[in-house]
Amino acid sequence: MPGPLPTVVLDGGLSTALERRGADLTGDLWTARLLLDEPELVAAAHRDYYRAGARVATAATYQATVEGFVAAGLDEDEAARLVGRAVRLAVEVRDELADERPGLLVAASVGPYGASLADGSEYRGRYGLTAAQLRTFHGPRLELLAAAGADLLAVETVPDLDEAVVLTALLDELGVPAWFSYSVRGDETNAGQPLEEAYAVLAGCEPLVAVGVNCSDQADVLGAVRTAVAVTGRPAVAYPNRGGTWDAGSKVWSTGVPLDLDLVDAWVEAGASYVGGCCGLGPDDIAALAAHLGD
Repeated sequence: MPGPLPTVVLDGGLSTALERRGADLTGDLWTARLLLDEPELVAAAHRDYYRAGARVATAATYQATVEGFVAAGLDEDEAARLVGRAVRLAVEVRDELADERPGLLVAASVGPYGASLADGSEYRGRYGLTAAQLRTFHGPRLELLAAAGADLLAVETVPDLDEAVVLTALLDELGVPAWFSYSVRGDETNAGQPLEEAYAVLAGCEPLVAVGVNCSDQADVLGAVRTAVAVTGRPAVAYPNRGGTWDAGSKVWSTGVPLDLDLVDAWVEAGASYVGGCCGLGPDDIAALAAHLGD
């Protein structure tokens, strides 16, 4: 993975690119459904982001779990193959564009436990699970994703430092390069813990190439980036959403604004070396970001 300079442009919200291509994401599997029914749409979305200027495509594994696919009627072996297929789709597009855009990367998304519930819990945290239960959920999934061929893991939208404790221990055991980003509100995690304490949990995790914030309001990013860099000494990763609120029933974000490039400059100055977008920010936003950063 590249170092702090130059800034690496990430992709935007995969769901956003898919919806713009006409995908129906209203079911509990969200983007993961397309791995079964319309994988060509997932590949097309990755292609859209790479061609917009992203250097990293994030595989459609945020809400893809063996448990989720089994609940949808698949057997465990087929479910595991689908999780791996998500990574392979992104890798195939990366390799397809290798001559056109050398040096592209694939990150396998690792969503929090709450994402698997499909009820917006990833924006609240505090699931009522023990550390052992969280480890049972995350451990096999991390191993599956680590073996699937991505360049690194994107552990993202984590709302709760208690979950981070479990995840960082597992990442240390795996030894696979990863970034780690919390979902935040103001100077706290979405679960209400001070960001200084939350980032301190990450400080000793050796595989982390960057730490930071994602799927949060743009106005809350700068403080999180500054705290992440100060506490961990690592480069920051920052990819906010478009703003507004998430309706877990309809699977729709309300309102929101484009990516503010003046804010991006402040994030980069504060130590963000990996910048992109999350829910609601699509290929057009990433194209503007890449042009702005000269990538």
